[in-house]
Amino acid sequence: MSALVSLRNLRVSFDGQAALRGIDLDVAAGEAVGLVGESGCGKSVTWLAALGLLPGKARVTGSATLQGQELLGTAPATLDRVRGGRIAMIFQDPASSLNPVIRIGRQVEEALRLHRGMRGAAARAEAKRLFDQVGIPDAARRLDAWPHELSGGQNQRVMIAIALAGRPELLVADEPTTALDVTIQAQILTLLQDLRRDTGMALVLISHDLGVVADSCDRVCVMYAGRIVEQAPVARLFAAPTHPYTRGLLGALPPLDGPRRRLAAIGGSVPEPWAMPRGCAFAPRCAERSPACDLAVPDAVHLASGHQAACIRATAMDLLKETVAA
Repeated sequence: MSALVSLRNLRVSFDGQAALRGIDLDVAAGEAVGLVGESGCGKSVTWLAALGLLPGKARVTGSATLQGQELLGTAPATLDRVRGGRIAMIFQDPASSLNPVIRIGRQVEEALRLHRGMRGAAARAEAKRLFDQVGIPDAARRLDAWPHELSGGQNQRVMIAIALAGRPELLVADEPTTALDVTIQAQILTLLQDLRRDTGMALVLISHDLGVVADSCDRVCVMYAGRIVEQAPVARLFAAPTHPYTRGLLGALPPLDGPRRRLAAIGGSVPEPWAMPRGCAFAPRCAERSPACDLAVPDAVHLASGHQAACIRATAMDLLKETVAA
């Protein structure tokens, strides 16, 4: 399957300190990819860098292509057509993303004017259709509402409508349910799945919630300290996690059935960019650490179709699992 978006050796540093340390990632047309990991792992920075949305002090190197077209360092006019047009992004906090002094209908119409050249009555009619599509009740009246008059869930739906206005080929949803209660979270995730099915767009879902990713994505990429440390199809990752960090994340999930057990928390925290260990960044927190872990940053090891992990023990662990399974 050919890639819609390809990231190669994507690196980002702020004031000489590395925030991303070489991201290689492909997203195919129509695919849903989950990015998981603790705060500070570089999930959001990856896509902000690819879309040229980082501040000027950020140094970005590597490559980010959209169907072969390089995005890094391209002309601002070209990026303006890509952002919101071919690749749209939903940011974490809808309350701070919407302009509080502009009616929400006008904000959707602005996106329609920029990306599809629609104005006047045609733009208003399309904005209403988008509100209906994302499940905003009484859409015609809501077009004239202010952001503060809507709930958090409704504002998130407005943000999704704005993202869909340009008919994007890829939607990047950055923690789209963080500020919402559990019931509304489920509604927003169902909405994203329905939109993906109806429009055929690809989806990148950035989340801390492994359960959300398991239900919504085809493939999972686990990030740690600015690198992808493991990636695999959803079913394989949950059935045979290989990297100790991935197993730690899964071990921290409460079981839905069976006897109660104490949750296994991962000790320590993600290292700061200025205090990155010399070898494996996860080694200081890893129960399976060996002297070899401190010698060099481990390369990704290919374990099976679509499954790879950046751990020096990955091959041995995978072979042991296969032997036990047989």
